[in-house]
Amino acid sequence: MYSFVSNILNFILVKLSKSLYVIGKDNIPQDSKYVVTCTHESYNEVIMLGMALYPNQIHYMAKKELFNNKWIGQFLTSLNAFPVDRENPGPSTLKRPINLLKEHKTVGIFPTGHRTSAEGAPLKRGAATIAMLSKSPILPVAYVGPNKIHGLITGQALINIGEPIDLTNLPKDLKRNERIDYITKEIETRTAKLQQELNEIAKSL
Repeated sequence: MYSFVSNILNFILVKLSKSLYVIGKDNIPQDSKYVVTCTHESYNEVIMLGMALYPNQIHYMAKKELFNNKWIGQFLTSLNAFPVDRENPGPSTLKRPINLLKEHKTVGIFPTGHRTSAEGAPLKRGAATIAMLSKSPILPVAYVGPNKIHGLITGQALINIGEPIDLTNLPKDLKRNERIDYITKEIETRTAKLQQELNEIAKSL
């Protein structure tokens, strides 16, 4: 289903509407084993992030409440989304994305944990923890563009892809929690820079 839907969306949004402009596509790793993080203000980022990395498939972490409805849950599962309990995360929360990464698949995480337009929103530590335990690089991404669904066709979305964060180059003297905090801060810093660059570009359009 993911392949079917993404092919249609790529044709409509990228080829016909030309509503997506991607910066830094050369930064996408050749190996699909990586964690991609992105700013999150609406559901449009989910779609446009998928288009930016097309044809590579993203396996999205999504809040478990979205799966409460049987039919919606099945549809989301068919699109490679899987539920996580954000309020009571446990070992099982980490197991699924780590296994996906070990299978050389891409895991998509929105580190703020919820949709927010607040700049500087604190990042949760899940992305850093999963990347560290699976020994996977992190691809930071920022989005600027329409927040309403119809804007996907009528508006202009910008995605800025940063250089991957290589976890093999972390300071050696850090303990586990310190490493997670270090990685989380690195994601935050790089994402803020990517966002600032996009804001400047958006002003000139």
